[in-house]
Amino acid sequence: MEDIFSILQISNSRRKGATVGSAALPKPKLMAAYYEKLTTLFWVSENFLFHAFAWYKFYTLCREYNRGMTPEQKQYQASSVLLSALCIPPISDTSTAKKSEFEGGPMAATTQVDFAKEKMTRMATLLGFHTRNPTREALLAEIRTKNVIADVPQYLRDLYKLMEECSNPLILLDQARPLLDRLRAECGDTGVSVNGETVGLGAYVEPLVSVLLVKLLHLLSLSYHTISLDHIKELTSGLGINFSQVEKAIVTSATCASPGYSNGLRVRIDHRSNCLRFGAAAAGTSGGLRFESDAMRSQLTQLSKQLSFVCRIINPPDIESQLISRHSLYSEVRAMLDIEHKEALLRKDLIEKRKEEAERVALEKVKEEEMKRLEALANAKAEEEKRLQREQQLREREKMEKIRKEMEIMEKKRYLQAMGHNTDAMTEEELLAIDGAALAKQHAEEAAKKRDNAEKKIKELQKTLDYIVRATRIEEIAIVKKRREEKLRIERERYEAEVVEKAKTAKLHWEADCKEKADLNLFSVYKFMDKFQKDVMKVRKLAHEDRCKEEDERAEREAELGKLQRAKRRKQEADRRQKLEEERLKKEEEDRKKEEERLRREEEKRQKEEEEEQLRRKEIERMATQRERLEREKEADAPTAPPLKPSDATTSAPSKYVPPNKRGGTADSIRPNNDSARGPFGDSRGSNYGGGRYDGSRSFGSDKSGSNTWSRNDRR
Repeated sequence: MEDIFSILQISNSRRKGATVGSAALPKPKLMAAYYEKLTTLFWVSENFLFHAFAWYKFYTLCREYNRGMTPEQKQYQASSVLLSALCIPPISDTSTAKKSEFEGGPMAATTQVDFAKEKMTRMATLLGFHTRNPTREALLAEIRTKNVIADVPQYLRDLYKLMEECSNPLILLDQARPLLDRLRAECGDTGVSVNGETVGLGAYVEPLVSVLLVKLLHLLSLSYHTISLDHIKELTSGLGINFSQVEKAIVTSATCASPGYSNGLRVRIDHRSNCLRFGAAAAGTSGGLRFESDAMRSQLTQLSKQLSFVCRIINPPDIESQLISRHSLYSEVRAMLDIEHKEALLRKDLIEKRKEEAERVALEKVKEEEMKRLEALANAKAEEEKRLQREQQLREREKMEKIRKEMEIMEKKRYLQAMGHNTDAMTEEELLAIDGAALAKQHAEEAAKKRDNAEKKIKELQKTLDYIVRATRIEEIAIVKKRREEKLRIERERYEAEVVEKAKTAKLHWEADCKEKADLNLFSVYKFMDKFQKDVMKVRKLAHEDRCKEEDERAEREAELGKLQRAKRRKQEADRRQKLEEERLKKEEEDRKKEEERLRREEEKRQKEEEEEQLRRKEIERMATQRERLEREKEADAPTAPPLKPSDATTSAPSKYVPPNKRGGTADSIRPNNDSARGPFGDSRGSNYGGGRYDGSRSFGSDKSGSNTWSRNDRR
């Protein structure tokens, strides 16, 4: 039962889309089906108490939420609730407790009773009943309060009054017999299904007979000390049971306590005398008491009370001396009352102060320990955050360095593959050693050369195609003209033939119509045309009215069906909109997170680029200032160099950078012999002045020694 309860809770949470443990209420339809299955389960297990409570819950849910319930269904359910409540035996199964009392003493009996109550309470909680202590009296009181009896037939109301209010044992079964016979004949189609068979209201007859037997025995015990078994058989005749079942009911009543009857039923079957003995007569045949009876348990106490009473009669006490001693005692008590009261108050104040002091000390100690714990947690958290931040920064640097190398290698591979080189056989070190700028320049030159060759070939092909198309059109002019004249001739002949044929057909139709009209006039058909037309129109009107009625009925059915379909579509559309809204919110949340992550990365990248740009600008300004200073020093101190020779300008390679203070030698040994290598300030320092790092251009050459090499690594 606990597994079923857990599965039900999980299914309800999933149905709402909520997390496990949310307060989502189950559907009434689901709970009604659940309690309907419980009625069958408890009926098969013969647990009449929970069977009745399950019926009551099922009836309550159906009456509250099932608006389409018919009066017959409502009457059947109300009758089932009442009969299942009446079938609950008025005795509680305490045989286990009695056995434990005899075997292990009163403590064992109390433990068994407490365990049974706890089990009953837990079962009622799991099943969702309205009380934690389900009993027959509680359920009947609830039925009376909710006025369930108003929905049951009159004979069931009479049966309820008879079983709950009748106190005459001689007429109890006589009045109940016709009611039970009528109930036994009842078999509804909506009854409880057990093993594939439908059980109607007649299935409650046997449990009701058992309850009536118990009530009969208790009423007889209140009226008689001894009653013959023949009289019992006469009273129980007509119920459709044998005397062995009556004996079983007697034994059950004697061994089980009843909430409605204190201490159960004290009864004994005396087969020798052919009678039943109730109360004190059940202790023995001679009227004496057995050692196990309740009267024998307090015999010593009763003896002591009786002896004390006899002593007071024989030797009466001195009343005056007792009064004097009692008066003196009361006077002393009154005198000490105020003092003891003050001492009690002082002692109470002292205890309260000590208690408050102990609580204060304990509270301060707890606060101090909590502060130390929180401080330690804060320090540990701060250290952990610093460590994680350092590790994150280190990982970011390693990641950026790795990405930079991979991007550089991928770019060089792309250039090499475009130029026809095999990059699979090259290692990573070889790829990193290649100058990316020179490689890009070489690739651009080859691409420009291929593009020029392709454009030249396309122009030649266009020219050839123009010649071919022009010659083709000149040759096909005569053929097109001849084909057009032939097509016009065929269309003209076909049109003339169709016109002649259509005229002949129209003339034949006209002649046939004229002949038919002459025949109709000959037989005076047109005189009866109005009457025939009226008869035909009358029949057509009747048919039209029938068709209109059918069409109206069909339109109403279609309107009703359309209304249902529109309601269904609206519900589906609402569900779809809700689902789309949830998906949209989820997607917007994901997009927002992605956008925040992208903006964060862009912001970091922009800040990094701004820092690099600031550093580059500062370096450019510093180099510009240095170049201006060197230019001024050169104009003031350096000698004028002779002009370069054309042969030197075409054959010499770019020289290394020479500082201004070492340029006092010959012009051939100091300055580069290349007019194209002049600096941006008009001097002959070379285009690679300052290492070529901050010129902003990529197209620089490099010698084998790598002195003026410009690459992405230098720029980064």
